[in-house]
Amino acid sequence: MARSRSTIVAVVLSLLLLSGAFLLIGTAIRRFAPQARRLLPQGETTVSQSVVVEQTRAVAKLVSSETALRDVVVYQNRHLGSTKRSLVVVTGKVLAGIDLDEGTRVDVDHPARRVHIVLPHAKVIGVEITQLRTYDERSGLWNPFRPADRDTIYQLARDQLIKSAGELGLASHAEESAQAMLAALIHPDGYTLAVTFDAQPASPPGGRPD
Repeated sequence: MARSRSTIVAVVLSLLLLSGAFLLIGTAIRRFAPQARRLLPQGETTVSQSVVVEQTRAVAKLVSSETALRDVVVYQNRHLGSTKRSLVVVTGKVLAGIDLDEGTRVDVDHPARRVHIVLPHAKVIGVEITQLRTYDERSGLWNPFRPADRDTIYQLARDQLIKSAGELGLASHAEESAQAMLAALIHPDGYTLAVTFDAQPASPPGGRPD
């Protein structure tokens, strides 16, 4: 019986000593860890980039209208009886103006003291998508969404903004703005200024920008 008690006491003392040792080790680690981290070499953050200039060219475009638009795009794709669908709200800016490279003519009638500027018709010359927000997306059973679907939705959203710009008559508004802008910038002494546009549009208003 005495031996059993001695054995139990020895086990308890061993456990207490072991717990104390772990406590001391933990305290030492907490105390010296910050100093140890300062002595160790620190990790480095590396930022890399790769810019490729595909083409640089001079352009002569008169942007005379900027309009913020919001529209809804519904994308649906069916494959082997499985349909995936996405409803996306697109927000963007449409730039409308005049591409002067398509033909500009200036006629000066000195006897009549008149300057006549003939411009190509305005069109959509730039689209900037500022936000694409998905409100409903459902994958098909064996027709999941892939990166190619995102690219297609982006292009559909861009095309939809261009279409909406045509329906809203943004090109006509751009032409009015261009006339007012040129009238304010060009005012030769003693001459009157007239700004008109070609009889035939170079491209349909609201057409696909370059």
